[in-house]
Amino acid sequence: MEFRCRVEALGLEELRISPCSPWQSPYVERLIGSVRRECLDHVIVLNQAYLHRLPKAYFAYYHRSRTHLGLDKDAPEPRPVQGPEEGKIVAFPQVGGLHNRYERLAA
Repeated sequence: MEFRCRVEALGLEELRISPCSPWQSPYVERLIGSVRRECLDHVIVLNQAYLHRLPKAYFAYYHRSRTHLGLDKDAPEPRPVQGPEEGKIVAFPQVGGLHNRYERLAA
């Protein structure tokens, strides 16, 4: 009920979509599919706390490290390009080791 009041106060209208119709919400369906394919399909969920922690770690990875074609293969939080003179490449595990972030560290 609280959400509906906020929506009305902003002058927005709630739009319901039909069940089992992913073409009506492609952005949400794409995000849910990415979370499932890249994260949840590869782990065994042990308890509720782990299930809450895992998507938080995935979204941090998604915004800081994962490249996006729509952003010309950059992450939503851009980082500078590191040349070979900045050191050797080191992998930093993320999302419990499912993904890695690679950076150059000075020798």
